Amino acid sequence: MKLAIAGASGKMGRMLIETVLKQADMQLAVALDHESSAALGQDAGATLGVNTGVTITSDMHALVNADCLIDFTRPEGTLKHIEACMKHSTKLVIGTTGFDAAGKAVIEQAAKQIGIVFAPNMSVGVNATLKLLEVAAKILNSGYDVEIFEAHHRQKVDAPSGTALKMGEVIANAWGESLDDIATWARHGHTGAREDGKIGFSVVRGGDIVGDHTAFFCGAGERIEITHRSSSRATYAEGSMRAARFLGSKDKGLFDMQAVLGLA
Repeated sequence: MKLAIAGASGKMGRMLIETVLKQADMQLAVALDHESSAALGQDAGATLGVNTGVTITSDMHALVNADCLIDFTRPEGTLKHIEACMKHSTKLVIGTTGFDAAGKAVIEQAAKQIGIVFAPNMSVGVNATLKLLEVAAKILNSGYDVEIFEAHHRQKVDAPSGTALKMGEVIANAWGESLDDIATWARHGHTGAREDGKIGFSVVRGGDIVGDHTAFFCGAGERIEITHRSSSRATYAEGSMRAARFLGSKDKGLFDMQAVLGLA
């Protein structure tokens, strides 16, 4: 399978390239970066001490040479990549977070033409955690207050994280609710007593934290915590390889990691 990697010079891009090179059934075909990147023209494996023969480029026409693009960039960049993927019939794995409703609508429309896996977190462990949360929320659907905590590195630009939002959506859906209707995004000043049935969110940004997520189910006399901690971006990269393989047999359609892992 011929893969393209977006954001090739970034931390996640470099991890994805390193991971692709370790796969016996995959080949690095394209390495994309933005037009102002200082890495343009360099070999995609330069920072890894490897000569891949693939030069980092900003020319999205290069996607004609790829079966699937893996994209962990920014919403504005991903939306441009979607257009190019549709033009060249290139499948797409999207790990980018921070899309607004309009951006998500573009993804849904594109999936009518090409195969797309779109998930806020590609980690197999995180997706197992989401399944555990679904089960817990159905059992603890009364008498428990839910709070979601997440922490990431200081460079992350969206909050709460896509994974934290997905955790909230899973719990809200298990309760038969919409997250938008029951989420509490901020607390400041005299807030009064906590309302029943709400899901609270709290966020930390600092240092080089890869990603911590915890859902608290707080009841009378007990507290259940379901936590996932990432110590390396490698878990996201490995999960995205599984997503790309899954798309190998999908000409079109929109899928998430729960579908990729057979948990849906």
